[in-house]
Formats: sequence, structure tokens, C-alpha cells
Amino acid sequence: MKKYTVQKGDSLTSVAQQFGVKDGQTLRSYHNIYCPLDDLLGHEVVPGKELLIPEDSKYLKEDDEVTDPMNGYDDEAEEIEESFEENQEEESQEEEKKEDKKKEQQSESGSSEHDGKYFVVQKGMCQCNQGFKFPKFKVTSHQKHYWNDADGKADYLAVTEDDTQLDPPAQPFGQCKLKPSSGGYLPCAFAPVGKWTKTYDKVKVMDKSCVTEVSELMCSTGGKITIFKHGQQSEAGKSQVKKADAREQHIYNPIIDFEEFQDSANNDYEYQ
Repeated sequence: MKKYTVQKGDSLTSVAQQFGVKDGQTLRSYHNIYCPLDDLLGHEVVPGKELLIPEDSKYLKEDDEVTDPMNGYDDEAEEIEESFEENQEEESQEEEKKEDKKKEQQSESGSSEHDGKYFVVQKGMCQCNQGFKFPKFKVTSHQKHYWNDADGKADYLAVTEDDTQLDPPAQPFGQCKLKPSSGGYLPCAFAPVGKWTKTYDKVKVMDKSCVTEVSELMCSTGGKITIFKHGQQSEAGKSQVKKADAREQHIYNPIIDFEEFQDSANNDYEYQ
């Protein structure tokens, strides 16, 4: 492993080229895997910052691709990289267009990606596409709003966009697939990037949007966090369902058609 101090005018791509690393993203991922938590690297580099440079061949370009010691690549390799980056940008723009079109169609039809989904509570569980364990949530944004629990147990605190802490707090997802080692994988170093996204902004707790089963959260190491279990469980019997105020239930869980549940109860269907 080498160390390099970022100079004015440097970028992840230029530093990667200088040391023969595959690309800027590979350099960023390598640095974030082996650096201290307080030295994680974003998408831009700052002059004076010390970068960790890989020497392992799996992070480097093939020998026949490195022909110019001044910049690490020949002209053809640079053209290929530029073409790749352009394709990536075009694909990203296309995905954004599809997402915008989807939202527009949902808006016109009055539907939402949250339709039929549950709100998430503290005892729910999440998963990382690069991890192995399923931690619970730790609600810190408030201590007064609950889903589907009249007794106000902490397990049923509503999870909001700001609740990015997990239980357990240390190595919540066990080991990280993005950190291979000779013995398997290094421990998870969960570091959330911003807030939960894809939250339900029509219902807010303390002016914060609520997390549902479709919500997502990114980790700076590269993992994507999604909902594994929402944590709610229905405890009401048929008689309680019949007596419940549908308008009040709609406030608590607007995604659920509670009147339909009541009709099912009247027809002797089991309420779940």
C-alpha cells in the first residue's frame, strides 16, 4: 500500500491513472475499505488529503494497458475509459428519465410506490446487500409516535428519515463483502450517507418523513441498505376491527385501506 498527498488539480481519475489503478471508483473504494472511519472519501478529492494507493494487482490495470510512465495509460486506454464514463452517464440519465416518468404516471393515477406497504418500527430489521446480518433500528429522532401499538412500547416507535442508527451500533451487518481479506471478509464499518430515501412524505413525525418497506439508505463503503422486516404485527381481533374508527386508522396507516379490512371482518375473514 502506498500513500499519496492530493495536489491542486488532482481528481480520482487522474490519481488512478498516475498509479495505474483501474479507475477512480476503484481507488475510492480501496481507500474507504482500509482508511479510518473519520477519513472516508467522497466523490471529490481535496488538496492536502492523503490517499491510500493499492499495489495489489487486482486493483491495477493489466501490464499491457500501461505504456506511458507519465500518465499510466496509452491513448487508446484513455479513450476506452472516456467512452465507458460517457456510457455510464447516459445510462444514469436514462434511469433518471424512467424514474421521473414513473413518478409522473403515479401522480396522474393517484398511486404510489408505497401502496400496500407498511411503515417501519424500531423492532423492524434491515439488510445490506454487502453484509451478512440483520440489525434492528434505533429511533433517535423522537420518542412519542408509535405504529400499531396503543401501549406505546419502544419497539413500535415510528422510524423516520433521520433514524440512521442501528442496533447493534458496532459492525451491524457483520462482515462486509466489499472488504475481502485472506480469512474471508473484514468487519462492517457502517457509515450512512445522508438520510433514508424513498420515504413516505405524506405522513410526517416531528416534520420528518416516515420510512416504509420500500425505503433505502446508502453506506459510504458502497452498500445499499433496505428493509428486511417492517416490525409491525397486528394484535387486534375481529371485534376490535369492527369498532375501530376507519378515519383514525387512515391517519396512522394511510397506505392501508382499513375499510376493506373491516368489510373482511364482517364477512368472517381473518384479520391479519
